[in-house]
Amino acid sequence: MTPVTIIGAGLAGCEAAWQAAERGVQVCLYEMKPHRYSPAHQLEGLAELVCSNSLRGADLGNAVGLLKEELRRCGSLIMQAADATRVPAGGALAVDRDLFSAWITERISSHPNITLIREELTCLPAEGLVVIASGPLTSDALAEELSRLVGERLYFYDAIAPIVTAESLDRSKIYAASRYGKGDPDDYLNCPMDQEQYTAFIVAVQAAEKVAPREFEKVVHFDGCMPIEEMAARGDETLRFGPMKPVGLPDPTTGRDPWAVVQLRAENNDKTLYNLVGFQTKMTWPEQRRVLRMIPGLEQADFVRLGVMHRNTFINAPALLLPTQQLKSDPRIIFAGQITGVEGYVESAGSGFLAGLTAAALVSGDQPPLPPQETALGALIHHISNADVRHFQPMNVNYGLFPSLESRVKKKDRKLLLAERALIALEGWKQRLF
Repeated sequence: MTPVTIIGAGLAGCEAAWQAAERGVQVCLYEMKPHRYSPAHQLEGLAELVCSNSLRGADLGNAVGLLKEELRRCGSLIMQAADATRVPAGGALAVDRDLFSAWITERISSHPNITLIREELTCLPAEGLVVIASGPLTSDALAEELSRLVGERLYFYDAIAPIVTAESLDRSKIYAASRYGKGDPDDYLNCPMDQEQYTAFIVAVQAAEKVAPREFEKVVHFDGCMPIEEMAARGDETLRFGPMKPVGLPDPTTGRDPWAVVQLRAENNDKTLYNLVGFQTKMTWPEQRRVLRMIPGLEQADFVRLGVMHRNTFINAPALLLPTQQLKSDPRIIFAGQITGVEGYVESAGSGFLAGLTAAALVSGDQPPLPPQETALGALIHHISNADVRHFQPMNVNYGLFPSLESRVKKKDRKLLLAERALIALEGWKQRLF
C-alpha cells in the first residue's frame, strides 16, 4: 500500500500525520528543516510556534477556546502537547515553545506508522494520497509547483480588511445601499461622515502606530490593496476619492451624498459579519480598534478579524476545495492548515485534524467524515469551502461563522449557548467517528 505523503511538519502537518497514523495508515511526513529554514523559523524541531501565547484564549466565550476544547475531546496531538507544556498566562493558553516543539517531535518521530523525512519536497508524488500542509511561508520551489496545480488562485500576500459582527453595529447611524442602486442594497451598509468627522478620522489614521514589516515581508503595494494609512499619507483627500468615496450613495436622511462614507460588505450569506471595504491596514491592532471606532455606527464594533498586511501563501479554497479539503480537480490531493485560508495556529491544527481523518477514510475506502456545522470545526471548514470566491481572504474561527440559534437570546448569553450546542453536536459526531 502506498503511504500517505504529508508535506510540511508544522501544526497542521503533524496533526494530520498523527490522526492518520493512529488509524493504522502509513505516513511519510516531509519537513525541510534543518536543511532549509523559512525566514520566520529557527528551531530544528517540528510544530514551531512564533510566540508562546500563539494559541490564544482558552475561554468558551471565545470561538478559538471552543475549537481547542473540541480538538482536546477528539484526541488532538497539538492539544495534548499544549496541555503538557502549558505555562501561566491568565485566560490564554500559552506554552513553552521549545518544550512544545520537542514534545511533538518526539511523538511524531517515535510513532511506528510515521516516517519522518528531513528534506525539502519540491514536486508532488505522482501517485497516492498527498496532504499539502506547507504553511503560510511555503518555499519558493513548492509554491511554483502549486501554481502549476491551481493556477492564479494561489496568493502570496494578505491584504486583509477588518471584519465586524452585524449585531455590534449602531444601525441608527448606518444605511443600506449599493452604489448607484446596483445589485442588492442589503449587501452593503454605509457609514456616512460629515467633513469634520472625516478630517478627525484622517488625522487619527496618519498619527496611528503602525506595524513595521519584517525584512522578508516588505511588500510593494499595488493600488488595489493599498493600506489606508499609505493612501492618507498621499493627501488628506485621497481616501475620500478612494475607498471612502461617497458618490452614488445618498444618505436617505438628507437625500444627498455624505462628505465621505465607509462601506461595509456582507461577509457571509447570513449577513452576521461585515467587511470594511478597502480598509487594508498596517495599524497595530489596539490602534485599529481605537481609530476605526471613530467611524459613525462602529463606536461599539466587535472586531472578529483585524486588518493585516503580511506574507501568507494561501489558495482560494472555496473555488478549489471540496468540504473535505480535497482538491476538486484531483481529489487525491488534500490541503491542510493556513494554506487553505484558515488563519491562526489552532485553526491550522483543526484543519490538519480533519485532513488526517479524510486521508484515513480514503485509504479505508470510506466517506470522509464532515463535522456538524454547529461545531467550531464544522463552521470553519464550511467557511473555507463556501465563502465568496471573489472576496475570499484568510479567516480566524469566530462565532459569526456559526449557524444562528433557533431562538433569540440575550447577547451576553449567545456565545456560551453556541458553545454548549457545539459540544453536544460534537459528541454525537464523535460517536459515529470513533
